[in-house]
Parts: sequence; structure tokens; C-alpha cells
Amino acid sequence: MAADESLAATGSIPLKSEEDIVASRQKVRVLCQHLKFSLVDQTKMITAASELSRNTLIHGLGGAMRWELLDDGLRRGLRLHFEDEGPGIPDLKLALTDGWTSKSGMGLGLPGSKRLVHEFDLHSTPGAGTRVSITRWK
Repeated sequence: MAADESLAATGSIPLKSEEDIVASRQKVRVLCQHLKFSLVDQTKMITAASELSRNTLIHGLGGAMRWELLDDGLRRGLRLHFEDEGPGIPDLKLALTDGWTSKSGMGLGLPGSKRLVHEFDLHSTPGAGTRVSITRWK
């Protein structure tokens, strides 16, 4: 396979506009296909990435999505990091409660995104931003 930037083991995409959310979904689709994820697993990762990209733009006032292709010797995976320097999440417990929303959106929220992946890590500091990392393994 020819070297292709779209298949770089690591990289990032800014999340500053609606177009960037579309670009993040497209990037995740390409990465999942490269890893030979099933259609169901691709859909789960793309859905979680879409929700978290939107959160980064709307709630975090913009930021970035970084990706890493993983290989631990036994399995391959994809880890995505969504980072912003926005207002942060004042109540993480509430934000991780099913059905809670602070604004209009897909309604999936953080708990829905968490259910779609194998690993979910959330760090947020009020006034200093939020970082959500998700991983899905093949």
C-alpha cells in the first residue's frame, strides 16, 4: 500500500466548524476501514466520534481531535482524543448521567458515547477545558 497521510498512525484535525465535524467523521471512517473493523464497529466508533466532535465544538468552543492507531501485539485498535480549552464540565457525575443534556444535540451524550467504545477516559477542569479519550479494539 502506498504511503498515504490519511492512514498516518497519528494525527489531528481541528474542530472549529461544522465542516470539521464532518471531516472528523470521514477520518474515523477511513481509519476504521484501514483497521478492518466490522461495519457495526465502524458505526459505533463514527457515532461516538461525531458526538464528541460536536461536544468539543459546541460546549468546548472548539478544539481538536487527535488519533492513534494502536497495536499491542495481540490486537489492533483506534484511540481518539477530543481536547478543548473551553469552560470545562462543572459536574462530571451529572454529565455522565443517561438522559441529561445541557443543550440540544444528538441526545447521545457522554454516557452514550461511553457505551459505544471499549475504553473511555474523561478529564475536565472548570475554566480550563476537557479531554475525552475513547478506544475501540478489533
